Amino acid sequence: MKDDDTMLELEVGPLRARIHPEAGGIIAALEWRGPDGRLHKLLHSPDGARPATAAPNMMGSWAMVPFANRAFEGIVDDGMTRFCVPENDQRGGNIHGFGWQSAWDILGHTAGHTVLEHRRDAGPDPYRYRVRQEITLDDRGMTVALAITNQADQALPYGLGHHPWFPCAADTRLGLTASGALVFGDAFRATGSEALSAGGPYAGKPVFATGRETAWSFLGWDGTARIETPSTGLAITLTASESLRCPVVWAPAGADFLCVEPQSHVIGSPSERAAREAAPLRRLAPGESLEGWLRIAPEAL
Repeated sequence: MKDDDTMLELEVGPLRARIHPEAGGIIAALEWRGPDGRLHKLLHSPDGARPATAAPNMMGSWAMVPFANRAFEGIVDDGMTRFCVPENDQRGGNIHGFGWQSAWDILGHTAGHTVLEHRRDAGPDPYRYRVRQEITLDDRGMTVALAITNQADQALPYGLGHHPWFPCAADTRLGLTASGALVFGDAFRATGSEALSAGGPYAGKPVFATGRETAWSFLGWDGTARIETPSTGLAITLTASESLRCPVVWAPAGADFLCVEPQSHVIGSPSERAAREAAPLRRLAPGESLEGWLRIAPEAL
């Protein structure tokens, strides 16, 4: 899939964003000039990196539609309807749906606001939908609102999410409170779920870097995550709507980023019974919509 050079820039006060509609509607960069004049990257955005649609972008933030994370073996099954979707993951199955590999249309654009749209009107599976992504800057942060509408002639299971990649240093701390999490077997396939005591592993805002891969699919999140990096003097607060309270927290060993991904369901809900029992996709009737929002707000430490 070839991406052209379409790019949108938003700027309001100390915040600036760069968006590539043709490359999955990705917010490729979000920067903030702090009170001391220092320029901070709020999203992981390596210098010179260009977003593409051949593989999921390990940068910026982008929409996951019509479901988030993995449909193992390309199967979507909510216990009522079962079908296959095209595989797009080199390890097999479908990862993050279709939005990140699609060109998004620009419905509106001003200095601090843009509205993008992605439609799926054809394909070997029954998914037919419209997704609206509204990105707004104000002088204190960025808000992304998503809405997916089922345009098929039958009820189908849908999910929604956004995939921010945040900078992570050796002293970065993550604070997040959740009441439960999936239990993983091989390759992130759920074997069940478990209750977490005292708000889970990040309730005390520990240093995130552990030297090994980190992977969680949380349940019962309170909707706020806090990322603090004393060495750069930056704190980032992520908040999300009630509809996106199943965040995935992930980073490979030794990475200079961490992911906190607000989602409407847990990893594997499209295809795995154990995941579906913990937090399923939402079954939308024709014309029905699923909505959600997230907000990223910086401050100086």
